[in-house]
Amino acid sequence: RLCRAQVRLAAPGPGAGGDLPFFGSVLRRADCVRRCEEQRLGAVSRHRAAEEVRADFQRRVPYSYLQRAYIQLNKLEEAANAAHTFFMANPEHMEIQQDLENYKTTSGKVSLIDREARQHMEDYSAGVRHYDKEEYELAIEFLERALKGYYSEDEDCQIMCEGPQRFEEHEYLDYKAGLYEAIADHYMQVLACKHDCVRELATRSGRISPIENFLPLHYDYLQFAYYRAGDYVKALECAKSYLLFHPDDEDVLENAAYYEGLLEGTVDPATIKPRKEAKMLLQRHKLESHLLQVAAAGLGYAYMEPNYWNRYGARQDEHSVPSSISSEPEDGPRLSLTKKPMPKPDRELKEGGPLLYSDVKFVYNSQQLNGTQRVLLDNVISEEQCRELHRVASGIMLAGDGYRGKTSPHTPNERFEGATVLKALKYGYEGRVPLKSARLFYDISEKARRIVESYFLLNSTLYFSYTHLVCRTALSGQQERRNDLSHPIHADNCLLDPEANECWKEPPAYTFRDYSALLYMNADFEGGEFIFTEMDAKTVTASIKPKCGRMISFSSGGENPHGVKAVTKGQRCAVALWFTLDPLYRELERIQADEVIAMLDQEHLGPSEMNINPKDEL
Repeated sequence: RLCRAQVRLAAPGPGAGGDLPFFGSVLRRADCVRRCEEQRLGAVSRHRAAEEVRADFQRRVPYSYLQRAYIQLNKLEEAANAAHTFFMANPEHMEIQQDLENYKTTSGKVSLIDREARQHMEDYSAGVRHYDKEEYELAIEFLERALKGYYSEDEDCQIMCEGPQRFEEHEYLDYKAGLYEAIADHYMQVLACKHDCVRELATRSGRISPIENFLPLHYDYLQFAYYRAGDYVKALECAKSYLLFHPDDEDVLENAAYYEGLLEGTVDPATIKPRKEAKMLLQRHKLESHLLQVAAAGLGYAYMEPNYWNRYGARQDEHSVPSSISSEPEDGPRLSLTKKPMPKPDRELKEGGPLLYSDVKFVYNSQQLNGTQRVLLDNVISEEQCRELHRVASGIMLAGDGYRGKTSPHTPNERFEGATVLKALKYGYEGRVPLKSARLFYDISEKARRIVESYFLLNSTLYFSYTHLVCRTALSGQQERRNDLSHPIHADNCLLDPEANECWKEPPAYTFRDYSALLYMNADFEGGEFIFTEMDAKTVTASIKPKCGRMISFSSGGENPHGVKAVTKGQRCAVALWFTLDPLYRELERIQADEVIAMLDQEHLGPSEMNINPKDEL
């Protein structure tokens, strides 16, 4: 920033040597930048970090070490904040999540500090929270501060893109390009980086996907908040600013017309213009896009322009936006996204199909469960089958199975044990459990799959993605003043981010999962209710008490955050099933189990009669 001010780039002149003033200013600015960096940061070798180091800092890995170091020094508050900072970028990290719960329990610390928080994001979130509470003056204060921070961060992002770039298609030592090809090569890298600042500033730390429509939403919230605060000039100004990004938004067009009517006779609406900074950013963004597309067409660069201001993205979840105000007159203003419609899914969402089995009892549908793509059924299996399955579980389950060997993966107050279908069949072959009982596990999971596929009226085959018989047992002596969950609130195919009201459909989430089901085996325990929540992971929308033969099934996306309340006494057992519509992600162990079952069904022969070694065959 200093060198931009000190050394202006000169315009090239005509004729031979006309480019010398321009390149002279480039050389002087380069010298300025080099001297400035060395004075403040030391030699280049000291402040140019390797890619691996940059990646670790991007993932906030140092805070994982800091947490442990602070624990050794008995500085629990600093340790808690370091853990929280790491967790904000790594929400799938179960150990850190448990550490945070322990900090809250042992020290009573509830308010944690994200030491790497981006202030414009924090102000935006605070503004939205105040808006939801109808605290419009405070919402305006925080949202305006968020905008100021956004444009400041945008300037920083633009400058940082002028740092070192990697040539994606060329090895430096073999590089034979001429002067202008070399300049174009490097500048296109810089320009693409600058163009992507819009996405960078809308992306929370540790996430890949941005908050869609992030910058325009500031103006959308503000236009309505200013109206409710009685400042119609600012309301119109923000409405016009929003319309720069979405000129065909009917709701905001109507709002703008309504505000103009309110101002009639006092202020000429034509004198109220969109905000200058929004107009300038959008103009710059369009010019960047034009240059990138010119380069793609003429110089052979691979480039496809994303829709940076997309109002309705492709994620399978709702982005929470302010609710409509029912007390407003019909001709009053509305927020352009009063309730954001769900993105159009790859398939049409249906439910209410046949349950296929006469003994299965329908209990509740999605509407009765206050959600989307949900169903509760009873009598999926009988009491005798529950008892037999429980006996199988007792004989085959291992602590930590399915949880990478961790006996308490979600809470230190319970022990988790599990087993797969293939393992059950293997134990049946070996005579460690009755083969008939082992087969029951296979058969009831197939029954559950068929019911789910039929009820949700899927027009393609539903495949198993993972099948797991799991029991969670309350540990004695650890239930006093317990305030955690047996399984924290989560979604099955995306990373739930309650702070942003988002669910990021990206690794390490199992993004290929489409439907989930839980088939319960018993009720003789305390606690352990299955719960659905809103995306805030706090507001419970439905609570289900497990019992033998009861099955809850639902779509696996961010529309269905769920968890399990603490099991405080006894043992809770269930068959957990996850399904996919993509055959590429079929459960490998299920395919192997299918082969074993087919072999068993061949003339109903047992392993000894078929002259095979069960272990080798498996």
